[in-house]
Amino acid sequence: MLGLSEFLRENARGDLIPWNVQAEAADQFGLSLAEVEERILAAGFLPARYQRNRQTIATSGQFSLFRSRVAVIGCGGLGGYVIEELARLGVGTIIAIDPDIFEEHNLNRQLLSTPATLARPKVEAAAERVGLINPAVTLVPIQKAFGAANGEELLQDATVVVDALDSIPVRLELAAVCNDLAIPLVHGAIAGWYGHVATQFPGEESIQKIYHSWKEGKGVEQRLGNPSFTPAVIASLQVAEVAKIILGEGTLLRNRKLMIDLNAMEIHQLDL
Repeated sequence: MLGLSEFLRENARGDLIPWNVQAEAADQFGLSLAEVEERILAAGFLPARYQRNRQTIATSGQFSLFRSRVAVIGCGGLGGYVIEELARLGVGTIIAIDPDIFEEHNLNRQLLSTPATLARPKVEAAAERVGLINPAVTLVPIQKAFGAANGEELLQDATVVVDALDSIPVRLELAAVCNDLAIPLVHGAIAGWYGHVATQFPGEESIQKIYHSWKEGKGVEQRLGNPSFTPAVIASLQVAEVAKIILGEGTLLRNRKLMIDLNAMEIHQLDL
């Protein structure tokens, strides 16, 4: 009987391993799809699902994405799109943290919400969605509210953290915990036609600077609401920042905030 390495070599198409071969290998060798994907990438092959990445991300970079753990705090408007894109990108482990269930007012913009998921936990829907679009990705659902008290426990193994929250006080707590744990944080916020993105590395205070004038109450999102397109745009920018952090390339939004006005179709940069 062939070993896994020989099986992959015999069934490869060039350096690509088709999905049916990956699934057959998992079944034949008693491995999970994630374990097979790791072996594929470690051997220098590329799962065929990522072949359109390869002009942008080398196979070695794809392996780095697979070995990373990205925590997404909030699985609503921003978080649903972030999770979708991370899974399709090939991030190996996604930690989804959100205490809430879907409500009807989520249906206009939250990718994971459907009439069938109403009253269901958002993290449960996230796990099902990732299982459908990329079963080789592990999604860890945590139906808890993030806070200073449990933050270290929830994030201790994360490579990067994505802020998809809608609460300014909790955002500030998240930024503090990420600094304490020396984990990069990609921040995003949305309201109506508008959004912004910033990346904070350990030792920086970007989030505190963004919200330095905040006193109390909820952010402007509560007043302006959000249409379907704003979270998709901002979440995509956040995922691009995550990819650059993991791959160690490109110019990050460190010590600056990118502000997007989709009504005027303008983008501005503010140094922090």
